[in-house]
Amino acid sequence: MQKMKKLSIVALMLILTATLALAGCQPKEAVGAGDGTQEPSAELEKVTVVLDWVPNTNHTGLYVAQDLGFYEEVGLDVEIIQPAEGGSASLIAAGQGEFGISYQEEITYARTAAEPLPVKAIAAIIQHNTSGFASPVEKGIVTPKDFEGKKYGGWGSPAEVAMLSGLMAKEGADFDKLEMVDLGALDFFAATKSHVDFTWIYYGWDGIAAEVNNVPINFILLQDFEENLDFYTPVIIAKEELLSARPELAEKFLAATSKGYEFAMESPEEAVKSLLKAAPEVDEAIAVASQFYLADQYQAEASQWGIMDLQIWSNYSKWMFENGLIESELEAEGAFTNDFLPKK
Repeated sequence: MQKMKKLSIVALMLILTATLALAGCQPKEAVGAGDGTQEPSAELEKVTVVLDWVPNTNHTGLYVAQDLGFYEEVGLDVEIIQPAEGGSASLIAAGQGEFGISYQEEITYARTAAEPLPVKAIAAIIQHNTSGFASPVEKGIVTPKDFEGKKYGGWGSPAEVAMLSGLMAKEGADFDKLEMVDLGALDFFAATKSHVDFTWIYYGWDGIAAEVNNVPINFILLQDFEENLDFYTPVIIAKEELLSARPELAEKFLAATSKGYEFAMESPEEAVKSLLKAAPEVDEAIAVASQFYLADQYQAEASQWGIMDLQIWSNYSKWMFENGLIESELEAEGAFTNDFLPKK
């Protein structure tokens, strides 16, 4: 989305920090499950996880597994870093990390490109797409029909045009009557205060932030108006070569990561402490509220955390192809796998 993600000033500062880290800063020491002072054993295998964006509650299970020693229990010393710029798919394909956080749209682009990237999704962090179009209630935007005559703020991607025009067409609205503006670094709250009428957000963060700050909003969940827009975002990815050569590494990593997300579902308030320990700049009130919201979203009605469905991959990739976002159809079966998740 990220893709769908809007930078704040704080986010820009964090990305600068991540750039320095990728340029050669020393990785943080992993902590044990006890008093938090245990140093990683020389026998632990070092693993790097590349985030999709700045640390947030989408990533809590990773930080729980790191903080509470779940990775150490399976013999891993995991370092979690932020990408200097862009998404994680290209970095993982280039061997800059063993695992990454991405999203279904990015993987679809990567695997259907003229020069495809050999990356594959191995777990869904959240079962359903929680993104959509949000606006202050006073704007009166409750369906895509209401986009007519309004000003939308985004980042200028073809996906935005496809989403907006497609949703408006289904509601009998005229896309030509919508004005689109590039927001740059403005977040939802700053943008809708004085620049635009609505933007694209993830409810799990900006929507929850609106609740915490008592800012009434209208929210249009994408799949409520187009079922094919219920896609996996975010997902955990790995390079295909790693999966074939080191399947046991992927299995150990997902075993510990699954344990981290299961802990986050069972104990949201405790879990968020691990996130805040690693990223103290995150707003605690929003993080706690977001964690309670996501506790019901991580697994939802699925049989276990992380599992993915072929129909979801097929539906969204077909929608992307039909809307001219990709030049060739995705072989959905090859884009993801559930094989490395813990056997339940």
